[in-house]
Amino acid sequence: MAPQLAWIGLEHEGMCKNLVEKGDLDKPLIIFNRTQKRATDLASKFPSGKSNVASSIDEAVSQSDIIFTCLGDDAAIQDTISTALKSTVKDKLFVDCSTVHPDTTTMLAESIEGQGAHFVACPVFGAPAMAEAGQLICVLAGPAAAVEKVKPYTKGVMGRANIDYSGQPQGRATHLKIIGNTFVLNMVETLSEGHTLAEKSGLGSENLHQFIETMFPGPYTAYSGRLMKGDYYKREEPLFGVDLARKDAKHALSMAKAAGTRMKDVEVAEEHLAAVQKHMGSKGDLAGIYGVVRQESGLKFEV
Repeated sequence: MAPQLAWIGLEHEGMCKNLVEKGDLDKPLIIFNRTQKRATDLASKFPSGKSNVASSIDEAVSQSDIIFTCLGDDAAIQDTISTALKSTVKDKLFVDCSTVHPDTTTMLAESIEGQGAHFVACPVFGAPAMAEAGQLICVLAGPAAAVEKVKPYTKGVMGRANIDYSGQPQGRATHLKIIGNTFVLNMVETLSEGHTLAEKSGLGSENLHQFIETMFPGPYTAYSGRLMKGDYYKREEPLFGVDLARKDAKHALSMAKAAGTRMKDVEVAEEHLAAVQKHMGSKGDLAGIYGVVRQESGLKFEV
């Protein structure tokens, strides 16, 4: 018999959409979100009979065999799992896609497995547009048998590829996710400094962009275009919110300190992110680093 799936938290709505559309589910996906209107609005986009909205975490968990979670920060996922474990969860499988500190993932594993349930960490790499298109990279860690139960819903459904850490501790997946996200932070910092120098020194951003799109197609080119168009301050909703970016930076710096090393590039990026947050509040975007670097160089925040 096919398992009943639930999805708790809508940090990446595109993942939910692809699970419904391409997950070959023979039962409606159960959706729960703390702001119920978001869950109801999302469910309304699916064909009739493809999803049900739960009114509580207990309702979602008690009716399901596999429970996916995707929350914005450590406190949110800890609170959600704490509530979920008040239900009878023996033999259920929890799959967490949140970006959190690996210590948090380890604590979740201990709590869930201590209640006789199973746990797989499955953080993902990719912006909301990639989630919408089913092009995420899924990182899977946990007991091999449990990971195998999750794979039918990752590559080819929610993502384009898996990084498979089967048989490794669940915290390895979020360990990679946090380090991986520092590559994105450093990319934006490098692009911001490069474009600012190009403008101030007379080369010009257009000329620099030609080099970037020729030498570094993909994310570098995409972010370079965002900076040049002013997308980092014109968006109604941030593409990579400054609050989440700072959370990831702080996790990385904490991990580095615990390991006896430093990530000086991330330290600089975190200082710039703090300035973005001060300038734009919760509407601030990771790419707003460009505006701050411009200000430090005597230019306006906006292009």
